[in-house]
Amino acid sequence: MSAPREVQVSAISDAVAGLCGQADIELPADVRRSFEQAMAAEESPVGKGVLARLLENADLAQDTRLPICQDCGLAVVFLDLGQDVHLIGGDLTEAVNEGVRRGYKDYYLRKSVCHPFSRANTGDNTPAVIHTRIVPGDKVHVWLVPKGGGSENMSKIFLLTPALGLEGVKKAVLDTVIAAGPNPCPPIILGVAVGGTFDDAAVRAKRSLLRELDSVNPDPEAAKLEEELLAAVNDLGIGPAGLGGRMTCLKVFVDIRPCHIASLPVAVNVQCHAARHKEAVL
Repeated sequence: MSAPREVQVSAISDAVAGLCGQADIELPADVRRSFEQAMAAEESPVGKGVLARLLENADLAQDTRLPICQDCGLAVVFLDLGQDVHLIGGDLTEAVNEGVRRGYKDYYLRKSVCHPFSRANTGDNTPAVIHTRIVPGDKVHVWLVPKGGGSENMSKIFLLTPALGLEGVKKAVLDTVIAAGPNPCPPIILGVAVGGTFDDAAVRAKRSLLRELDSVNPDPEAAKLEEELLAAVNDLGIGPAGLGGRMTCLKVFVDIRPCHIASLPVAVNVQCHAARHKEAVL
């Protein structure tokens, strides 16, 4: 039996620090392609104009190395740890927070984390929110997701009566988008998790936002629901920036999992048009 592969936690700090800058400054390529496709599909001249400005903003951010948005987000970090990895050199949580601390300082990103009651800023955008999974292999996969307040505030979780079924799930998603209106800076991306438990659904909904916008869901049932929800959301007419039009939503991601016989959890995580996320593999 081979020895575990050793990974210094300082390498994770370095990766997180770099990802902070990349995620907040560089629009993901799949999102850019989706903007261009949305411009072709948008029927509203105002909506087309908004999408053009979003592309212009992304180009300016890239050229000037300044953030895409003034809300540089709370750092959400997804870590997939290979079971054949031995982390050495310190505490993993502190290593992630050190990476966030350094990244937000080095790239001049707005620090948005504060005490919930006093509202006193922590000063360095920590602590990060960290979700860890143990997976096969000897790699460490890191995703950095700066989650803005405008979109996160519009997210919802529902514990539906099972009898409401599929139509109840669809209504929960549409009600979330209607209530959100222009607040999450549409065109939005939706991560929808059905089943599991209260906490599991919330995490899966957010994790689903890591998917490429042009990816195809391998679950046929989920893929069909994604198409139906996307069409229904875009029929609402909210449009880019909430100014009317077809392109309210760029993509809906759906994750379906079994649940308790007495439960039907539904989590809807709303993401803004920037869909900021970057990843690294160590």
